[in-house]
Amino acid sequence: MEVTKKTVKPFSAKVTFGLELGYTGELIEKTEIIQHIQKIQNNLIKNKDIFLSVSISESNIVMSGQIEPHVTLSFINYPKFPLKVEILKKEIEELTKQLMNKFKQNRTIIEYLDETVMLEQREEIDPRIK
Repeated sequence: MEVTKKTVKPFSAKVTFGLELGYTGELIEKTEIIQHIQKIQNNLIKNKDIFLSVSISESNIVMSGQIEPHVTLSFINYPKFPLKVEILKKEIEELTKQLMNKFKQNRTIIEYLDETVMLEQREEIDPRIK
């Protein structure tokens, strides 16, 4: 069996996304997030020929009185469908904004290798944080 090798420069992005609808305590099902991501991915493929793969894992964010379930969305520059870093960042941020609007998230963090970005709609914080 012949194996080919293709490499790209390292790129990594990690989005930490809450599974609570706003600050209501109402939980969002992980499957709802996945379905919405797939809808966004299908639009990207159809309209821009961009394949934006994401790995999803579960986590909890703990801050004082707040313990909130989250998903972590992890992105790389997938060598099969390589993109320029600027395009990756733009599309990851756009996907994140769409998820924020759909699932009423006030604030979300994106960690890149070279910067950490906070997307925020309002100054308000979770009332459980003391």
